[in-house]
Amino acid sequence: MTLNIEIIKSSIGAIIHDVDLNTVDENTTQQIQQALLDHHVIFFRNQQLAPQAQAELARGFGSLHIHPIFPTVENVPEIIVLDSWKQDLRDNELWHTDVTFSKNPPLGCVLQAIKIPPVGGDTLWSSGVAAFAGLDQSLQQKLKGLTATHDIRQSFPIERFAHNDVERKKLEETFKRNPPVVHPVVRTHPVTGQPILFVSEGFTTRINELEESESAELLQYLFAHATHEQFHLRWQWQEGDVAIWDNRCTQHKALFDYGDAHRIMHRATINGDAPFYQAAS
Repeated sequence: MTLNIEIIKSSIGAIIHDVDLNTVDENTTQQIQQALLDHHVIFFRNQQLAPQAQAELARGFGSLHIHPIFPTVENVPEIIVLDSWKQDLRDNELWHTDVTFSKNPPLGCVLQAIKIPPVGGDTLWSSGVAAFAGLDQSLQQKLKGLTATHDIRQSFPIERFAHNDVERKKLEETFKRNPPVVHPVVRTHPVTGQPILFVSEGFTTRINELEESESAELLQYLFAHATHEQFHLRWQWQEGDVAIWDNRCTQHKALFDYGDAHRIMHRATINGDAPFYQAAS
């Protein structure tokens, strides 16, 4: 069977129709993986994946990551629960690439909409491939030689995520286990070879080779450029939707515009490799 793919935008995004993710065979899985490489984020409507089935789907892409902070589904630790009534999810309003505070950030994620507000709660994704291609050539060359620091504390400040001494101690221990890491500002996609702009306001704190003021100015420019509307899409969720994105070449943000309405998402995170930059031959 050939996938029925509807392209959302030339730079990013596609909807795959007529697939039940509970019953995908090897051939369909390979086509889904290729579609992900081609479009960076892909969507499926009207799915009903139990947590274990969602984890198994994600394992088709690689081993799964256990998040150091977010709660998980009971007996399925690979599935984190993002529940607006139980957590402060405002950190997700920052554009970010998931878990870049790790030496080996995730390959990708599988996100399922469990409960969606009647209005609001959309998610935006942006393409780092398109963003890099959209820079002028001189800036492209400058960025290729630079590295940046990524820090978990940027998105998980103690004053918002620790409400008592026990939570504070737990969060401080998490910070110790996850010290700041350094990644290239431009990384090479390990499969496609494409150059990717790899900084985000969620975790990137400075460009190491520049003076602090120049670093701050350049990062603010890159954050704005990388998330310009020409490089991003906006997804309006329905319950049962599943999104799969390539975390190596995208960043995203959830909109916290639904007040006290209830929003629950389940996410599986696929382990990845250390980012690198390799000049095109």
